[in-house]
Amino acid sequence: MILTHCPACAAPLHSTNAKQCSRCKTRYCGLACQKQHWEGGGHDKLCKLIKKSGGAEQFHADTKYTAAVAVAAKECAEDTKGQTCYICTQALHWKTKEGLVRMCACRGTAGFAHVSCLAEQAKILVAEAEENNLDWKVQNDRFQRWHTCGLCEQMYHGVVECALSWACWKTYVGRPEDDWAYNVAISVLGNGLASARHHKESLSVREAELSMLLRTNGSQHNILVVQGNLAIAYEALGQHEEVLRMRRKIYSGWLKLYGEEHFDTLREANNLASSLLDLQRFEEAKSLLRRTLPVARRVGTSDELTLKMNWIYARVLYRDADATLDDLREAVSKHEELERTARRVLGGAHPDAVGIEKSLRDARAALRAREAEAVRVADRAAAGALQRDLYALRRRFELACEAGTVQVAERDALQRDLDAIQRRLEAREAPFSGVVSSICEAVGALAPGDA
Repeated sequence: MILTHCPACAAPLHSTNAKQCSRCKTRYCGLACQKQHWEGGGHDKLCKLIKKSGGAEQFHADTKYTAAVAVAAKECAEDTKGQTCYICTQALHWKTKEGLVRMCACRGTAGFAHVSCLAEQAKILVAEAEENNLDWKVQNDRFQRWHTCGLCEQMYHGVVECALSWACWKTYVGRPEDDWAYNVAISVLGNGLASARHHKESLSVREAELSMLLRTNGSQHNILVVQGNLAIAYEALGQHEEVLRMRRKIYSGWLKLYGEEHFDTLREANNLASSLLDLQRFEEAKSLLRRTLPVARRVGTSDELTLKMNWIYARVLYRDADATLDDLREAVSKHEELERTARRVLGGAHPDAVGIEKSLRDARAALRAREAEAVRVADRAAAGALQRDLYALRRRFELACEAGTVQVAERDALQRDLDAIQRRLEAREAPFSGVVSSICEAVGALAPGDA
């Protein structure tokens, strides 16, 4: 159940014994809210329709799906203009009249489809796997079609992922809570809402999912997964300290459950590093990534995860106020490599590819600023050294004058040192000071033996 708040007053509902409408099973926090919603909230007009749809959860999922498909088609309208669905070969869906979407890593004319066609394809593939009692790996691979393109094999993102997630949820919402497809579908929905930046809705779904797992004695693996997703929802809402506390605990859980080389452990290491970056714990983030990145490369984890880990490391390098010039140059170099990889693996329109491109601009700006500052520091040091040499030259001239005579060799030495100072001044494009000018004139006027 994801409808965890009373539709009349928005109060949280108990997971099992909330008051229900006898016809459509819409849940309320009490009789007063049920009565108010019937008399003034419009439930009297919707009750029969909700029951016909299969209940409150199903009606809610169907309604949200229809709205999400319209948003996705509108968002993709410019990109899909003049194209046809690679599944049904039509521009408009024959039944729903919806437009096309894409939002994966497909290029050219590939990958255009209707959300309804993608959903039907995923539904059929999963149903076949279940009917034929195919093993868990096959069922899991087929279920990925609810969020992953079957052509480029990259995940959809943004509003397209959101629309597909509602399609997935509405397909399996009527199953029992302990059904495997129900459990995966609620997770897919949380991911889709987050991808479309519906973070409050995503948080509500994550909390409902965790509550369900604890209530049904879910596995430690699944609980850790949901806790990680819950942390993502909190992070999107700006609760960074709470996120860091959760991430440390979750990473420790994965490490204890599977060891350092497991994909889930490495993924959580990436998430923990991201939280450390958000809170500017740069040294701890660098230490964690320097331990885990070699492990990720050694075990050959997914390109996307390795990309994310390297991107966090590159950002840590240039965002640290104590970063050296070498750190900043390494950050720019890594970003340039990551940008090329992201475009190849994810496609230029993917949010991570766009983010890396922006991060590269920021890293280059930080490097330019630090190099300019280094030049200014060096210039100030050179100016200080020049000033000291100038004072020393003036003192030598004063001592020579006090001695009463200036020998040819000493005058020539003074002249040579003066010429050197002049060249240094010209190299800095600095004007002669009054002191330099006066010494220049005095030295030029000296004859051997002059006092």
